Amino acid sequence: MKSEFNKLNPIARRDFMMRTAQATLGVTVMPALNLAAAGTTGAGTPGFGKAKHVIFLWMGGGMTHIDTWDPKDGPTKGPTDPIKANAGSGNMDRLGGTMEKMAKVANKFSIIRSMSSKTGVHDQGTYVMKTGYEPRGTIVHPCIGAWASHFLGRIKGVTLPDSVVVNSGNAFPGAGFFPTTTSPIPISNPESGLQNIKPTTSDDQFKKRMSLTDEFDANFRKKFQSEEVKSYTEFYDETVKLMKSEDLKAFDLSQEPAAVREKFGKNNFGQGALLARRLVQAGVRFVEVQSGGWDMHNTIDNALGTTAATMDNVFATLIEDLASNGLLDSTMIVMGSEFGRTPDINENDGRDHYPLAYSTVFAGGGVKGGFVYGATDKEGRRVADKQCTPQDFQATIGHAMGLPVDEVVMSPSNRPFTVGDKGVPVLDIFA
Repeated sequence: MKSEFNKLNPIARRDFMMRTAQATLGVTVMPALNLAAAGTTGAGTPGFGKAKHVIFLWMGGGMTHIDTWDPKDGPTKGPTDPIKANAGSGNMDRLGGTMEKMAKVANKFSIIRSMSSKTGVHDQGTYVMKTGYEPRGTIVHPCIGAWASHFLGRIKGVTLPDSVVVNSGNAFPGAGFFPTTTSPIPISNPESGLQNIKPTTSDDQFKKRMSLTDEFDANFRKKFQSEEVKSYTEFYDETVKLMKSEDLKAFDLSQEPAAVREKFGKNNFGQGALLARRLVQAGVRFVEVQSGGWDMHNTIDNALGTTAATMDNVFATLIEDLASNGLLDSTMIVMGSEFGRTPDINENDGRDHYPLAYSTVFAGGGVKGGFVYGATDKEGRRVADKQCTPQDFQATIGHAMGLPVDEVVMSPSNRPFTVGDKGVPVLDIFA
């Protein structure tokens, strides 16, 4: 049985465990388990460990850098004119014309304008931006949330999952080669929240099932005292604890005032960002909120009027909301995409895939305000200063979370890996 289980891919293993839990407990929730304690590499350097929580805003499809975070004049300028950024004493000059609300809070975030990747294909670009590793057929690499679970373990006193992905469309990369229990809990719709969290039987029947399960497993646990067996026992214990937890109300958006929900926007991205705030407020360490619509091959002017305008409102509202709730200093918001889009407008009035130059954004969690790191040339075609790779991007997030990004971890296949595949954290963006 063990050999067959190990042949399953990460999604199939997770599905197997969730189905097992559903049959036994009547639930489909799988919380993360306690893992290793954190290292100390990087302690004392700017930003290290400042981000107790991370909200990762994923712009699926390839976000156009020239029309958002790295506006240009001349032949590659987009359909809107750049606007001045309220950067305070920082070096941020301006933003794309659709970033009106972000321009007003520019003194609260930093931009890396010098991102560059090797792939312009959606799946591969997504994978490397979320793991720091190029896809390989022989292994699946962990996302940053799983790395945090490995090094930091569960946050003390928190019964909720360690990481969550909202509006989940892409199943990978998840836990990668780490135990499946470090995978993020998927929330397909923020309005629906966490599903299947109550037993499908009466309390008495539920207790009988648990008693029978414990009785059946007792001899096996005694005979095979391994970490894998221990993790399954902890899995059931943590699941039962979660089912009884008052913290589950964090998934219920109906408890938010109508005015707050309206401010975020009545769309999946806006409500997903609001759910992310509720989750970090309740102790969840890592929340990814996915949003699409950036694959703008056609009529980019129309697309920016919807997709970019929505992003502008949601991002700015999230920054202000976290600040008003006293969470911005300890919560880092990260925005990324698989690549940028071509500086030249194509024959369909759109922009195509472009990995050679693009931007990422950081706010909160010890990040400087009104700051720009790196630059592209005057037309946004190539990185002109301080090139930053997806590996550096991942290492920067890990560093902010207090992870020892240089520490080597051996996979079950006895191969060495580090957070971000030896990427170098961009320390300049931290105060």
